[in-house]
Amino acid sequence: MVKHNNVIPNGHFRKHWQNYVKTWFNQPARKTRRRIARQKKAVKIFPRPTAGPLRPIVHGQTLKYNMKVRAGRGFSLEELKVAGIPKKVARTIGIAVDHRRKNPSLESLQANAQRLKTYKAKLVVFPRRARKLKDGDSAPEELATATQVQGMYMPIVCEKPSVELVEVTEEMKLFKAYYKLRLERTNQRHMGARLKRAAEAEKEDKK
Repeated sequence: MVKHNNVIPNGHFRKHWQNYVKTWFNQPARKTRRRIARQKKAVKIFPRPTAGPLRPIVHGQTLKYNMKVRAGRGFSLEELKVAGIPKKVARTIGIAVDHRRKNPSLESLQANAQRLKTYKAKLVVFPRRARKLKDGDSAPEELATATQVQGMYMPIVCEKPSVELVEVTEEMKLFKAYYKLRLERTNQRHMGARLKRAAEAEKEDKK
């Protein structure tokens, strides 16, 4: 017999749980399929890098991420102008362009312009027709030794801040940080009154 004011047992345990279970056994086959697709794409876009066009260095949005750098959508028109690359030519030589992007700081403009100049110096341009070279195309010797870059070209690396080790001195051990903070807070709190008192004392001295 059920005692006290308990809930009457009313368990619904006869659900068709097999209908709600999601399984996938094609993951190993998909992995193989993706790898083969990457290999085919690399052959198709040869000699361009497998990761796609060159991207600019940009800072993340908001206060939380703005200290970190990452790859942006494309280089601004101002950066291309400083690097001396026409905007129409940029896309044809593997440089991503974003006409909407602006350069709010001089540092980002200079960094990305330098990135473009470095890329331009290392660039090997294949001619459209093998027997007909145009201005800007690379020499046959460079074409013969050119290799396809696997992965991202000129990867963006976030520099870690360096830590300087200092030997602990006796003066550091004797320094009382909490006492110093309290003293500075007190001085700040009484600064106005002290200045007023000093000004009044100066007036009395003049009289």
